[in-house]
Amino acid sequence: MSTLIQNPPENLAESQIENPPEQKIWTDAEFMALNRDGHRYEIVNGELIDMGNSGAKHGYVAIILSAALFNCVSTQKLGAMFDSSTAFKMKSGNKRSPDISFMAKERLQGLDDLPEGFLEGAPDLAVEILSPSNTVEEIHNKLVEYFENGARLVWVLHPKEKYVLVYRSAQSPDRLLKSTDSLDGEDIVPGFTLPIADLFQKLAF
Repeated sequence: MSTLIQNPPENLAESQIENPPEQKIWTDAEFMALNRDGHRYEIVNGELIDMGNSGAKHGYVAIILSAALFNCVSTQKLGAMFDSSTAFKMKSGNKRSPDISFMAKERLQGLDDLPEGFLEGAPDLAVEILSPSNTVEEIHNKLVEYFENGARLVWVLHPKEKYVLVYRSAQSPDRLLKSTDSLDGEDIVPGFTLPIADLFQKLAF
């Protein structure tokens, strides 16, 4: 019969405090060598997090926004865009992968070409498209880390409810955009605008 230890010995408690489990330190080479098998991963606090596969609606919204953003960014030569398979190195050692991201050309000065590995810091614009598996804590932690690492704007999209939360800091959203509003690139992606109704459009064929 098992016994419940109500008051563990003092030396046991001290041992647990003095010797916490060691976090694995992932090298860039190890992370890039993972067998993806159709999945994408993030590294959070030394743990490999399987981000899973996205549903059809998630992917459809991502393509609509990516295409509109890319058109604006490429026409004006504002910087570079990246998809959800791109990981960014945080100061903590975490590697985060927004669903869509944009890094301004000022952050890429001095590069003749993009590296095979990872870019340092968060992108200027990070986009997270919510899935049913996302938790409030998970999204909040991403927001905090993005802004701590140089992000200037984050959009959190909710395809099911058809709204967008616009963040300029991790504390609280600056705006809630609904179907009658438009998404604005502000000074991060100047000239970009997209009606929310177009972002969450239904099939038209």
